[in-house]
Amino acid sequence: MLAFFIDKYYRILAILLPKGIFMLLEENLAQANNGQKISAKGYAVTHKDDTFKPFSFTRHAMGENDILLEILYAGICHSDIHSARSEWKSGIYPMVPGHEIAGRVVAVGKSVSKFKIGDYAGVGCMVNSCGECSACKQSQEQFCENGKAVFTYDCLDCFHDNAPTYGGYSNNIVVSENFAISVPQNAPLEKVAPLLCAGITTYSPLKFSKVKRGDKVAVAGFGGLGLMAVKYALYLEAEVSVFARNTLKAQEAKNLGVKALYTATSECSERFDFIISTIPTAYDVNSYVDLLKFGGEMAIVGLPPVELKTHIDVTRLVFSAGKKVYGSLIGGIKETQEMLDISVQQGIYPEVEIISVKDIDKAYSNLTNGKAKFRYVIDMGSLEG
Repeated sequence: MLAFFIDKYYRILAILLPKGIFMLLEENLAQANNGQKISAKGYAVTHKDDTFKPFSFTRHAMGENDILLEILYAGICHSDIHSARSEWKSGIYPMVPGHEIAGRVVAVGKSVSKFKIGDYAGVGCMVNSCGECSACKQSQEQFCENGKAVFTYDCLDCFHDNAPTYGGYSNNIVVSENFAISVPQNAPLEKVAPLLCAGITTYSPLKFSKVKRGDKVAVAGFGGLGLMAVKYALYLEAEVSVFARNTLKAQEAKNLGVKALYTATSECSERFDFIISTIPTAYDVNSYVDLLKFGGEMAIVGLPPVELKTHIDVTRLVFSAGKKVYGSLIGGIKETQEMLDISVQQGIYPEVEIISVKDIDKAYSNLTNGKAKFRYVIDMGSLEG
């Protein structure tokens, strides 16, 4: 049997936490000690047109390199909406979305060295990979060449009997310490959670394209991802412009230090060294490519639903000549830790609105209709025991 270490502060938690939630935690700790599957409660959809409802399930038993994380906050990513509604592929249901997870370590396997009980940790878009291929050895686990990247939800876990993975709209998660991100004790967890997707998704291409001081950068889309792209580009001392669907956030952009906000590419006569597109709907990619300088690069991180069939006009691309367009998918674990460390040190955080689990459907609607100001984060303390 694996040895697990339980800290004394749980006696204090028994006083501080609502009774139902603490009873769930006590049950989880007993299961961890006994090598049993871990009971979990969350909110799920059972088909693509469903609304969110309470859902009980189990997570795999803890291994010697695993940690058990009590989830305190879970960010809502636009990817969650696409997945829950089967807009990219047919989803695995029941589905518990959520890959922007921040919480407290409550149990550790006997071989865990990276974390101790009571530490804060985060979990992003992945929970495992082969660890043996060239991509994994370069800490580009999302591109595992053996096809064994296990995503946090809506995925079959090849390391645990092909059981479906369940995400962060829940009270806990079991994950290898190698796929958990260390979070400083002084960090605001409600703002850390969205960094695990929105942060790394925008930080990674800025680093990949070597954006530097004085570069002219454009951010297409000014939602949760776009905001983080703006903040990281400004941190790198680039000159930043924004393309948004309207001017509702013009003042926010100005306050951040954005040079200009455009509502259409036709309004813009500038040329940019780097453009990052976070747009999650159909749009004319080539119209942005046209705004690149010679040698400029465009990273695409926003993913529209597949039925919208966003295309790149190859003829226009060839005649644009000397420009690069590439897709970017999150970032590896090493780079994610780097991003989080910099974000905490520099105070680079998303603007968030804390909501209850009962408000998930409303949040999805607001995000879909463009009414959300920036990032919704679920307080998992609102989950009833």
